Amino acid sequence: MPRNRSTGAALDPSVPRPRPQPFPFRTRSALKRRAVVGTLIVLSLVLITISFREPTSGALHGVEAAGATALRPFEVAAERVARPFQDAYGYVRGLVNAKSENNTLRAELDQERQVAIQNQSAQQQVQQLKRLLHYVDSPQFPADYAAVNTRVIARQPSEFEQQVQIAAGSDKGISINTPVITQDGLVGRVTQVTGDAAQVTLITDAESAVPARDLRTGAIGLVRHGEGQGQMILDRVGKAQDVRDGDVIVTEGTEAREFPSLYPRGIAIGRVLSVGQTDTSVYKEIQIQPYVDFNGLDSVTALVVRHKAGGRR
Repeated sequence: MPRNRSTGAALDPSVPRPRPQPFPFRTRSALKRRAVVGTLIVLSLVLITISFREPTSGALHGVEAAGATALRPFEVAAERVARPFQDAYGYVRGLVNAKSENNTLRAELDQERQVAIQNQSAQQQVQQLKRLLHYVDSPQFPADYAAVNTRVIARQPSEFEQQVQIAAGSDKGISINTPVITQDGLVGRVTQVTGDAAQVTLITDAESAVPARDLRTGAIGLVRHGEGQGQMILDRVGKAQDVRDGDVIVTEGTEAREFPSLYPRGIAIGRVLSVGQTDTSVYKEIQIQPYVDFNGLDSVTALVVRHKAGGRR
């Protein structure tokens, strides 16, 4: 009977049980780890402080140098082991980038090819229509012109005289109003000519006015000399016309009575630097940067019209 009572008491849930106690060796191990981490942190801060305050010839820097020297072989070995993998990664990445760029360039090339085909087709249609309509046009640049390449032999003596002398004249087919260009763009026209020389008046001259157009939008205006030295403007462009910074300006090639053009159509003149307008002005205020460096003229090309059948030039 006593044995049964003790068993019932042990199984009775109302009897309080003692809480399990943590193992003493685990507590001591955690304290030791925390103490070691704290000691290492304090030691690192002390070493960093000493390293910053100590001169470069100090003992601690010497230990650092010795340690770096001792670890250098391991660093070199690690670099040699990792280099093939780095090279392989760089090769793969470069190959992926090259393929992406190649696809982009191929797409751009295909687009430009389509545009070129369309332009060529349109040009053929235009030529065919001109033949059918017996269309009479002015000389086309550059097909209807012969190039006379010559040297500039005399420059303008001052900024107020915008003329140069070239070493070719009427003996090469050059005449009054012969256009003169460089590979960069329009220079001017011949205003005086002799047998072996000619005077060229630059488009920067105050009396010069070149009918021109915006290559992007077709806006028409007059290229004139600006107020500052070397500056030019595109004048007579209405406010409703679309002209923007960076647009390319070329010769218009018109034969209007008010402003007759002495230059063939499509010769580059310059690009638009700025576009502005005021409420009181009828026209836009457009500044142009010429493509030609007029201060560095050395060689130019005179455009002599080729003679065609029927006597038309």
